[in-house]
Amino acid sequence: MKSGVAVVVDRSQSQEIGDRTKQTDEALAALKERLARFKQPRRIHFVDALPKNAMGKIQKTVLRAAYADSAG
Repeated sequence: MKSGVAVVVDRSQSQEIGDRTKQTDEALAALKERLARFKQPRRIHFVDALPKNAMGKIQKTVLRAAYADSAG
């Protein structure tokens, strides 16, 4: 069974572990209110930027490969 993983661009530039944990908890709580349980991601990864190709489209295959091990 696959579980969802969310990759989020972090615009706050906060590098402290406590801040990241707080951001993750807040994001999961917000999603819990808005999404059905089966649609909620199990993990959230914060990145500086999403990988894009020359046309500016997000490279989903790169994201899948990078975070496939954390999907569970």
